Amino acid sequence: MLGVVLIWYSVSKLSDEDIKVIKESFRTANYWWVGFSLVLGILSHVSRAYRWQFLLEPLGYKPRFANNIMAVLVGYLVNLTIPRAGEVARATAISKYEKIPFEKAFGTIVSERIADVIMLLGIIATAFFLQTKLLSSYLFKESDSYSSLLYYGLIGLAIAAFLFYRLIKKSTNPFIQKIQKFVLGLIQGVISIFKMKKKWAFIFHTFFIWAMYVLMFYVVTFALPETTNLPFSAIIVGFVVGGLSMALTNGGLGTYPVFVASAITLYGVDQNPALAFGWIMWTAQTVMVIVFGGLSFILLPIYNRNRD
Repeated sequence: MLGVVLIWYSVSKLSDEDIKVIKESFRTANYWWVGFSLVLGILSHVSRAYRWQFLLEPLGYKPRFANNIMAVLVGYLVNLTIPRAGEVARATAISKYEKIPFEKAFGTIVSERIADVIMLLGIIATAFFLQTKLLSSYLFKESDSYSSLLYYGLIGLAIAAFLFYRLIKKSTNPFIQKIQKFVLGLIQGVISIFKMKKKWAFIFHTFFIWAMYVLMFYVVTFALPETTNLPFSAIIVGFVVGGLSMALTNGGLGTYPVFVASAITLYGVDQNPALAFGWIMWTAQTVMVIVFGGLSFILLPIYNRNRD
């Protein structure tokens, strides 16, 4: 809902001339570069499915690679409708078709997310290193209210986690024991990262996945003449800002194009071509997820139909 409102708000601010310029950018864009970006995106998804295998094997499970890929794509599709529900859908899919306990599958996904967060923080740190003043003014408006809210929120979260731990540790209640089993499965999934025989392969794929993400963004800049000569610092800043916008709405609906446009205009790109770039980038990614995620949702039961 928020994404739809943001789309309406951003479009309502455009004049007829602005809309004409944006339409012209869409018409004249070089979509070969957009197609190349989608190929890089597919490679990142395949790599993510392959990397997942390294976390499941120490737990004694060797799911079929095709199921891994389709479960990953279904997860991305579900994330477009309900934020972060994709991880649950992905664990549910692999649990159903590979007989892997849901809590253990979900725990390995949590492990993945830990590695991904580390990579994202590294890219954000790189962006701040390259453009400290610009990003600071863009992301942190001069207000202490958010800092205070974050501070007290973290304290409250720590207290709640401690009380929850004390509650489930010694309880004999059947419902609480189910929670204990679930939490234990999560922990086993998380620590599986330390039991991997192929740690370096896991690390390689982690870097590869995020390199593909950045390259997906980079190659689309060649689709429009106005964004072709953006410096590397602009690519990193635009990528970081676009990634952060994904947390605000489902799949960045309404936020991704506006945030990316506002970032690259700081490097001299006019507002309308910048907005067109953001919309082309977001549309391509979203269509890819819908098409391949939808196909995976349909093919998963068919592929596993005759399996014992």
